[in-house]
Amino acid sequence: MTALSERRSSPLLSRTFLQLSVISVVSGVSMAFALPFGSLFLTQEIKVSPFQLGFFLIVSPLAQVVASTVMGRLSDGRVQRRYLLAAGGVAGAVGYGLFAVLRDYWFLLGTSVVFIALTGALLPQLFAYGRQVSRGPSMVVSVLRTLLSVAWVAGPPVAALLVAKTGWVGLFASTAILQLGVAALALALPVPPARTEEEAAEEEEAAGPARGNMVVVSAAFLFLQGAVALAVSGLPLFITTELRGTAGDAGLAMGLCAALEIPMMLWFGSLANRMSQHRLVVIGAVISLSYHGLMLFTDSVWHVMAAQVLHATVISLIMGVGITYFQSLDPGRPGHATTMFSNTQIVGGMVAGALLGVSQGLGFRWVYGFSLAMCVCGLVLLLVAGRLTAPSRR
Repeated sequence: MTALSERRSSPLLSRTFLQLSVISVVSGVSMAFALPFGSLFLTQEIKVSPFQLGFFLIVSPLAQVVASTVMGRLSDGRVQRRYLLAAGGVAGAVGYGLFAVLRDYWFLLGTSVVFIALTGALLPQLFAYGRQVSRGPSMVVSVLRTLLSVAWVAGPPVAALLVAKTGWVGLFASTAILQLGVAALALALPVPPARTEEEAAEEEEAAGPARGNMVVVSAAFLFLQGAVALAVSGLPLFITTELRGTAGDAGLAMGLCAALEIPMMLWFGSLANRMSQHRLVVIGAVISLSYHGLMLFTDSVWHVMAAQVLHATVISLIMGVGITYFQSLDPGRPGHATTMFSNTQIVGGMVAGALLGVSQGLGFRWVYGFSLAMCVCGLVLLLVAGRLTAPSRR
């Protein structure tokens, strides 16, 4: 059965979608193993200085942006995405395998810049492949993104257990094996059918002036995703210092938000196929104002718990529907469009890290003052993008 005939029945019932789902879960678990514990590994095992840690956390994401951009351009050319996915998996296997045995700071930094950066470009290509095989907007990308969230629910606790039982060698070796599995699964993916001239012409016409808004929308999402990253990273510190709560309270709030995201991402992904994706992400930006404004003035832990309904809605709309929205702006180049979305998340996270450091000196309630300001900037830019886009696309 070809990918095209599979799509005619239902993309969600195809063998290709099942393969993509397994890749999403395996790659999500592998990243949930390594990423949350990277800073802890560097500080406890490598004994890095604060400057070395900061340098590592700046250079590595920048390398990932470069790698993702290059792979995005290659994937929209003549290079098959399954080979790029496999290359990302192999790079991850090599990189995390080296992390298991290397204990020199500069060798680890080089490994991160060369190999880990390549595997970081894997997810945008996975979502781009999902868009390509479904030949247009569908639930495929939304479900793949939801499966990634599910993987992150289970990954960190298992990773913590691995570190306790087997040390850092066991954690990174397990991550390397998972990445190797991603490479093997990617090579088994079918070759998607090429676009016909009629489909290419329809996509160009459908994109219209929306493609020209990619820069404006990217700037908007940099602020919006940066606000999400800042709010998430600052939540434990805000609860324990400003509200006098416990680490358990922070964990409960974050777990509640993650659990609410899963059904919401599926629901909003379904809505995105029936109504304007631009309108949905604008709604997400408006709700984000409510969430960060509430957090800025709250004085009770239970208020934070209740507000996670709002934050889960924001994450589902901005980080779930957002992928499909970017792809709709440039449907002929899903690799490039998805990479642009991914890069806004990476750079937004870097901005959030800097603002978190500033908040440490001012008080962690400022986390939500900064995030609120970022949301205002993001919403304004989205409204500007909507004004510049043809009415048919809004």
